[in-house]
Amino acid sequence: MLQIQRFHPVLVGALALLVFSLGLRAADEKILAAVRAADDARVAATIAGDRVRLEAIYSDDLQYTHSSGKSDNKSVHLEGIAKRANAYEKFDYLTRDFRVAAPGIVLMSGHVIIHSTNAKGKHQNDVNFLSVWREEQGRWRLLSWLAAKNMSAEPEKK
Repeated sequence: MLQIQRFHPVLVGALALLVFSLGLRAADEKILAAVRAADDARVAATIAGDRVRLEAIYSDDLQYTHSSGKSDNKSVHLEGIAKRANAYEKFDYLTRDFRVAAPGIVLMSGHVIIHSTNAKGKHQNDVNFLSVWREEQGRWRLLSWLAAKNMSAEPEKK
């Protein structure tokens, strides 16, 4: 006759926790992949100077702080992109990390070299950044960007 053995409650609890955490991890990976794709789309639209695509990617509550310290809201930042006063050419991410911070909130941080051109010539801006992505009506939108320049090893000559 087949005998059903009882499992120790701690073992059952540990197994349930493992199954639950694997499910959460898979859900987080799906979220992080979606935010990574949204950021890739943001970079492509920024390089293209595509105001319409950026309008959809940026939250209406966007706060964009440049490495210069200048801070823009959504409309001011979009206007600058559309005028191409500073034409972005390439974003070389040296690191780009994503972390689910809370339901509907993902933090993206890292180190990037941003290549651009303006009236003064070509520039390479070496920055560390922190950005916040928020899920809004089923879409991941950029809520905040904050960049800080990395100091060069040698002081600039005046």
